[in-house]
Parts: sequence; C-alpha cells; structure tokens
Amino acid sequence: MNKIVIYFSYTNHTKMIAEKIKEKLGCDILELKPVIPYSDNYQEVVDDENNSETSNYLPEIEDINIDLNKYNEIIIGFPTWWYRPCPVMRAFLTKYNLDGKKVIPFATNAGWLGQSFEEIKELCPNAQNEMNIVFGTKYQENKLVTKESDIDNWIDSLAQ
Repeated sequence: MNKIVIYFSYTNHTKMIAEKIKEKLGCDILELKPVIPYSDNYQEVVDDENNSETSNYLPEIEDINIDLNKYNEIIIGFPTWWYRPCPVMRAFLTKYNLDGKKVIPFATNAGWLGQSFEEIKELCPNAQNEMNIVFGTKYQENKLVTKESDIDNWIDSLAQ
C-alpha cells in the first residue's frame, strides 16, 4: 500500500511521532500549515482557540501540493484541542476528500481526548477508519510521556 503521514503539530510532539513513522515505514510525509501561523505564545493560542471553539472556526490552510490519489493509506496526526482534532486538521479533512482511503488517525494530548476520533469518522464518512491511538504529552515540561517502546510497537503494527 502507498502510505503517507499527514500531520499538524504546534509543540512538535505530533511532529516527532510523524517523523518516526516516516523513518520506520519509509513512507511520504506532509506537514499541514495554516496560512496565518499560530502565535508562539502558547497561552495566547489557548485563549484564542477557547474563544473560537463554539463557532467551529477553521483556519485557511496552505495548499498541500500532492496528489492524494497516489495513496490508499493515510496516517493522520494531530493534537487534540478543546476535546477535538485541532482546527488545522479539521480544515484539511473538510477541504480534501479521503473517500475510499484507509485512514489511521493518531492524536497527541495533554488532557482529555474528548470526541476526537469520533469527529474524524464524521469528517471522513466514506473512509475506512481504524487503529486509533493517543499519545500523552505534558506541555509545561515539553515532553512526550508515552513510552518510546509503545510508540515503536504501534508503528510496527502499521507495517503489516
């Protein structure tokens, strides 16, 4: 199967896992970016997202410049913000059609996952969603708390 990892990362935790997947599986990788970058001030981003969450605001994202038709398996990685997939990932899934693709989501999270994976299924209703997993983080300490071996074992399961 042709695989690609598509991810958004604010604190680089999701990016670390996405790059590890690329390295171990030898697949393509794509980082999603908002047209207007988020502030480097974490609390400002938290406050902005908290204020805009009820409006379901989706940022404009940069064009991806790849042909998704080349891939039948798409591994998507995102941080969970306010109990949902981050707005950049929701914008991607709203803009691009993943019908008929095998979609494997993973999330990074420093709190409660909420309905993140259920929302991914709603945004990709005609995709085959499976193997959801969440990796724990601690933002204040800027570290991933999920054991390296657990991450490696999950990635190894994707190779099959």
